[in-house]
Amino acid sequence: MAKELPPDQLELYKRIDEILFYKWDPIGISGSDWARNEYHSYLPRVFSYAMQSVSPESITMYLGVVTTENMGLSLARKHDQTIAELIMAIKKGLGL
Repeated sequence: MAKELPPDQLELYKRIDEILFYKWDPIGISGSDWARNEYHSYLPRVFSYAMQSVSPESITMYLGVVTTENMGLSLARKHDQTIAELIMAIKKGLGL
């Protein structure tokens, strides 16, 4: 997917990848490069939500579902919201 994107969207895609691994990181693996691709399966959907919306809400909700239903962890809504807001701020900063 990422290879087919225009440069500005590709930059957002890469930045979301970094955010998911280093900042969202619900299972606490960001200190280990061996697990660098752990959250890649969530990246296309987060990117899609970011591109389709001007609000962070859909990203916040999706991250919550991933955390609770896919990973079996407790909901961290405030953290998910902070991550979603960061993604949307970067999108805006890139002029998207």
